[in-house]
Amino acid sequence: MNTLPNAANHVSVLDNYVAVLKKYNDFNGRARRSEYWYFFLVNVIVTQGLNFVNILIFNGSGVVGGLLMLLNLAILVPSVAVAIRRMHDVGKSGWYALIPFYNLILACTEGVKGANEYGNYPKQNA
Repeated sequence: MNTLPNAANHVSVLDNYVAVLKKYNDFNGRARRSEYWYFFLVNVIVTQGLNFVNILIFNGSGVVGGLLMLLNLAILVPSVAVAIRRMHDVGKSGWYALIPFYNLILACTEGVKGANEYGNYPKQNA
């Protein structure tokens, strides 16, 4: 097994984030682990950065709180959509995203190789 990343298949963090935002209302199909986790990572970094700025500069007065609330509201639907597509990649229904801890295990699990009932293998398109 080759553990070195293939430069031809490399997709940047920003490309993954934008891909999720472009498919914000697509609850069908499959999402790779990298697509799901990079979206999650960028959201955590941005929201924690805004929290840090709010506490450090504005003394937690809530000036940035409104912006943070709007950001979280804006990424709500894409977050749900990518979580459902991630569950589809491991061959489970999107409803499994609602089960605590088990959804985390499924999100970390490698997807089903080849096509499944939810779509084609997403690594073929990369």
